[in-house]
Amino acid sequence: MSGRLTPRSRRAAFRPGRLRAAALGTALATVLVPALSACGGDASTAGGSATLKWASSYFPTHWDPVVSGSGAQFRELALVYASLTRTDATGKAVPDLAKSWEYNAKGDQITFHLRPGLKFSDGTPVDATAVKAAIVRAQKQKNSALFGDLTSIKSVDADGLDAVLHLSQVDYQIPQLLGERVLQIASPKAAASPTKLDQNPVGAGPFTVTQLVPGTKVLLKKNPDYWDAKDIHIDNVELTSAPDAATVVSGLQTGVYNFADIAPSQAEAAKKAGLDVFVQPGFNANNISLNVNKAPFNNAKVVDAVRYAINRQEFVDKLTFGYGSATNQPFPKGYVAYDPQSADDYAYDPAKSKQLLSEAGYKAGQIKLDLVIPAEDPQAEIVQAQLAKVGITVDIKVDKNWATPFFAKNLTLSIYGTTGRDSAAQTLTAHFGPNGPLNLSSPYEPSGFEAAIAKVRQTPLDSPDYAKVLQAATRAGLQSKALVFTYSSPNLIAKSKSISALPKNPAHIDWTGVTIGAN
Repeated sequence: MSGRLTPRSRRAAFRPGRLRAAALGTALATVLVPALSACGGDASTAGGSATLKWASSYFPTHWDPVVSGSGAQFRELALVYASLTRTDATGKAVPDLAKSWEYNAKGDQITFHLRPGLKFSDGTPVDATAVKAAIVRAQKQKNSALFGDLTSIKSVDADGLDAVLHLSQVDYQIPQLLGERVLQIASPKAAASPTKLDQNPVGAGPFTVTQLVPGTKVLLKKNPDYWDAKDIHIDNVELTSAPDAATVVSGLQTGVYNFADIAPSQAEAAKKAGLDVFVQPGFNANNISLNVNKAPFNNAKVVDAVRYAINRQEFVDKLTFGYGSATNQPFPKGYVAYDPQSADDYAYDPAKSKQLLSEAGYKAGQIKLDLVIPAEDPQAEIVQAQLAKVGITVDIKVDKNWATPFFAKNLTLSIYGTTGRDSAAQTLTAHFGPNGPLNLSSPYEPSGFEAAIAKVRQTPLDSPDYAKVLQAATRAGLQSKALVFTYSSPNLIAKSKSISALPKNPAHIDWTGVTIGAN
């Protein structure tokens, strides 16, 4: 989300792309539909090369990773950009552009050692100077969506292939943080003109861009200079903005595409069509966002009334088609940061909700609110109906420029979904911190949260106390009156059987080792 929201039409809203957070308009161009080969065009082009034909519902609005932020679009941008670290199937940070790293004894300085001999696709060397430039730009560029994620980094020293990050606090989350979501590194030469980079991305990732039609289509080819090029077996990528949801499955069947993210409502049809449905684990969670700086949510009893009015299971039953689960936290059950002690807080109780509204001095129908969203979303209708049952009238307003008032904290009520972060601490601060991009009530933060999250940062990830400390921070964050979480659902991807299995790295799409062959 940026730390960034992504509004979404079919899915949760801040799962960027559909949530998509962010949306400054770009000119659309005519979609060029790839021609089908005699065998359906599924695996290869006429030249016999392995081609990925990806229909994306999260097609990037921006190709400058600083502007695009950490919303779901990071998966598409990861075709072009590499990062210092990435995550494995356990969610642990592992080497990417950096081959290794170490902290000082105090934990307030970390040194990343970059792989030698790497270069961006424009020939600029991948060195510590490039890392420093990426961090400084993410912190200071006016339209950066990442500055709030980098507050622990005070300064950076560049020494050849060693980037030394001096931290403003002890923070053992940095290797988790600086992966594909929060620091996709662009060529500093290309980034000298961010507006040009936005339409002509230059990175050191597994692919390079050969053609970009803003908002519509991007063609890419394998990058022979990528550090792990030997394990990239895809020659070309055709990334297109997904058409109407109803046509995606048929496009996969006919070979127009061979890979697409889908909504839960499409999963059964995809399976019946003979496609593989890949359930990608992740940290997704949806919520109702309240602004406690505006009436009526400056009254704590009204906030609690909304909490008790929400029936989370209804979201699961109507929207996830068996793939989701109810959650009152920014994490799905089973994730290390999920707090079992908070699992039953604010259970559905409409009678109690009505009582609290009465105690707050409101009669049924007196509270009238605009629920502002970026696109039509069935979540909004569920919220509207549930609040109506307790006497709160909600009018749904669609604002295509929703990101602007949301990030300016000008809205009173909204909904969104997030993909989380690889660093659970960053997920928490994004939602509950005083400067959190997903905190509609900034600079408000719940009492005790600051100390709890500081303790998380001070705890090494391999400490036996880490899970306990992290869950305590979640518990502190959930005292916030700015958010009411509803449900979690994994990412679903339908693909041709010609595409081999993908690594199950949480929230990431990893092309390492993936092959495309004939059906």
